[in-house]
Amino acid sequence: MMIDAIPQELQQRLDKFNQQHLVTHWKDLSSEQCSRLMAELESIDFAEIQQALATKAASTSAETPASRAARCQPPSQLIRLADLEQDAEKRQQTEKAGLKMLRDGKVGVILVAGGQGTRLGFDHPKGMFPIGPVSDHTVFQILFEQVIARSQQAGAAIPYFIMTSDATHDETVAFFEEHDYFGMNADDVTLFKQGTMPAIDAETGKVLMSAPNAIAKSPDGHGGMLQALHKSGAFARMVDAGLEALFYHQVDNPSVIVCDPILLGCHQIYESEITTKVVAKMSAEERMGVLVEVDEQMEIIEYSDLPSDVASATDDSGNLRIWAGNTAIHVFSVAFLKRLHDAGIDLPFHLANKKVPYIDADGQLVEPAKPNGIKFERFIFDVLPQATKALVFEADRDREFNPVKNAEGNDSPETAKAALIRTARNWLESAGAIVAGKVPVEISPLFALDIADVKEKIEPGRMFAEPTYLR
Repeated sequence: MMIDAIPQELQQRLDKFNQQHLVTHWKDLSSEQCSRLMAELESIDFAEIQQALATKAASTSAETPASRAARCQPPSQLIRLADLEQDAEKRQQTEKAGLKMLRDGKVGVILVAGGQGTRLGFDHPKGMFPIGPVSDHTVFQILFEQVIARSQQAGAAIPYFIMTSDATHDETVAFFEEHDYFGMNADDVTLFKQGTMPAIDAETGKVLMSAPNAIAKSPDGHGGMLQALHKSGAFARMVDAGLEALFYHQVDNPSVIVCDPILLGCHQIYESEITTKVVAKMSAEERMGVLVEVDEQMEIIEYSDLPSDVASATDDSGNLRIWAGNTAIHVFSVAFLKRLHDAGIDLPFHLANKKVPYIDADGQLVEPAKPNGIKFERFIFDVLPQATKALVFEADRDREFNPVKNAEGNDSPETAKAALIRTARNWLESAGAIVAGKVPVEISPLFALDIADVKEKIEPGRMFAEPTYLR
């Protein structure tokens, strides 16, 4: 049965925001299609879109990101890698504090897993990509096994909160169920979807349509996590569980140290509201956001907003002055995130000009040759300026930051696998084992989380002469 008339309340909303074109094809739609379109239109906050555009216009007429970046300073609340390496007592103290947080059940984990492996030539959620150099295990399995191993080490369950997207949610759920959550208790895993935002025409501000009964939408960025946690009820679950800290990481880095006790301990001892792991940039030209202070306020500046003279400036030792590259590894205090929510603080939208396919007035699909639309994203690191105390923690880049972003070259499956092999070889040789030539070796987190674990299980002199997976 056809729905003859457009509901009056809906038409009034569209008129108010000059979006009447969204029901151009109404008369040609089936009842089911009309219902879908109505649901999508009712979910759009047109006022929010107008506000985001107005904020962008205001910021453009005020200070530019580049002029703000020119005032940036290296972070002052900082723990350098060398500091912990040289101070065994401090390292032990922070690790002990972090392990206690885990034993007391005060830590949860957030995994951002809304992206697909398109750039890898992999038409599935990126977490399903096989990355184990010997085992061929997926990124998801390697990360899950870390959480399981940490839980076993602590003697307390660590809940895993996983943010998916419309594009990855159903396939991710099916994959987890097929693999029985890789041995983790399903009750300790909470999946929630990030939100979406309509794409708009860059010239007219009108919402674009992907089909006569569908809006052109895209994920609202990892910063949409804050709203998604509350909307899904996941944040309430965190509070009810008595969690005090959330370890946050993204699915594209299989060598992340999930729930790193030293990082957690530093976060607690320094009473930080957000603690961020950074690595030293390899060069001034590296396309990587940096942790800085501007006007005594911590923030991240994207590489595209960093003037070349600022990016290339060096200190008295010849090292980059603005050096702290963002790894997208954070620890958030639950109380901090609750304070943001209770105060009604929303993260700003970042507007990106993109090529967005759309339906024209005749109902024909148009594939633009150049950017025609605006997409809206929020970035989680924009919470930094809201923190009363933020801490920066330097990580061992070789060990901990080997993201899988490109099909080949830097930050590719090849470099990530090489890093996993390198770590396993280092641990084995530190335990007195002998790894022949270029033989690939891989260590499951369920076998060992660090060198100390390996030393307890491997006899000195043991020979590894062929590809080996220890689990």
